[in-house]
Amino acid sequence: MTFDLSPQKSPAGPSSSHRREFLKKAGLAGLISGIPGLATGIFSGCSHDFPNLSSGRNPIHVGLLHSQTGTLALNENPVRDAETLAIEEINARGGLLGRQLEIICPDTRSRTELYPRRARTLLVDNNVAAVFGGWSSAGRKAVLPVLEEFSRLLFFPLAYEGNESHHNVIYGGMVPNQQLLPAIDWLLSPAEGSRTKVFLAGTDVIYSRTANFIARKYLQSKGMQVMGETYLASASKDVASLVDQIQKSGADCVLSTIQGDTNVSFYRALAQAGVNPSQILVVATSVGENSIQNLLPAEVAGHFTARSYFQRVPGELNQRWVDRFRSEFGYDRVLSDSMEAGYCLVHLWANAVRECGALDADSVRQALAEVEFEGPSGVYRMDPRTQHFSKRFRIGKITTDRSIEVIHESPDVITPDPYPQFAFPGWSCDWTKQGLVKGAEVSNED
Repeated sequence: MTFDLSPQKSPAGPSSSHRREFLKKAGLAGLISGIPGLATGIFSGCSHDFPNLSSGRNPIHVGLLHSQTGTLALNENPVRDAETLAIEEINARGGLLGRQLEIICPDTRSRTELYPRRARTLLVDNNVAAVFGGWSSAGRKAVLPVLEEFSRLLFFPLAYEGNESHHNVIYGGMVPNQQLLPAIDWLLSPAEGSRTKVFLAGTDVIYSRTANFIARKYLQSKGMQVMGETYLASASKDVASLVDQIQKSGADCVLSTIQGDTNVSFYRALAQAGVNPSQILVVATSVGENSIQNLLPAEVAGHFTARSYFQRVPGELNQRWVDRFRSEFGYDRVLSDSMEAGYCLVHLWANAVRECGALDADSVRQALAEVEFEGPSGVYRMDPRTQHFSKRFRIGKITTDRSIEVIHESPDVITPDPYPQFAFPGWSCDWTKQGLVKGAEVSNED
């Protein structure tokens, strides 16, 4: 099966110069208004019968790489739905390059070893133009050799630990200098009681280990104390020992990088142990609106989460996006940070394809440096040096109706730095110049 890398003409429309200017400026407002209806029949299962993309009228296959079952499904299924909404909107406006988009969405089942196998199926059997999704850092790293082999791009929507810049990955989530470090500064501020005794709780995965390595270095520079550090097995529900350690440690706050639906067990156990947020405050980096819907308000209200986007971010564009998503997927649904990133990445990729008139990774990557997308909470524009995005930091407080109220945000967006020098001295990346520069090897135990 071959892949058509040749530029193709767009259907009749504005002139090239006017079209490019429009695509740079076009965002959610232009996409949502005037759409007569969403496209149907855009999903396909995994088979070997998909049409070759060399035909100009055949659909363009797009891969969504998500766990639809297992411990990560609670968080990944909503991201899949947000990406699907973006693809439906693109199709409703005529598709790309005169062709409709067709989704291929295999189940990675929350198993790291299935991510590269499913990615290979997407690229070989289904001949997808790009891959969107992923969740765990282990899964993302396992996919990298497959992306290199077939020269395709992965659009990764999740906040992650940094310490990575791969030419075949577009990183749509926050990195620690945009999330962890501002969260620590907020905890230390008088507004939050100048908390200085921090317990680090995480899952025994790459993300938590690396994020807490960075957090330890930063806490030390701020004169704050690490009162304890514990990691739970993936998908673990046995959190009683962790809660006991937190209570005995003398910590006045917890910085949590716990992943998946273990968060439900963790908050429930805290409440059952009588842990009061006013005494021991939890600030989580991997908890959004979807994560708390299976908890009683008394089990989670009063704790905090650090993200870039929350459903209650003010603004007309955000409200219109929330309303549109709910009209398609259910009025009881909630939206989260990784959902916004996944949605915006799909539209940004589409803008880049229109800009360059091609589907190959090199052309799209170059075009991504020239286009932008105005999403629900702000403009998405890729930094071509690192292939990450500037993000606004926000702290949200979980309320008694299990929504999240924004109580603090950074005055401006924060430039991404995947390699903060206090943690990774000598490491840097600039794909517009020398690429990745490696410093000394760093151990998470340092």
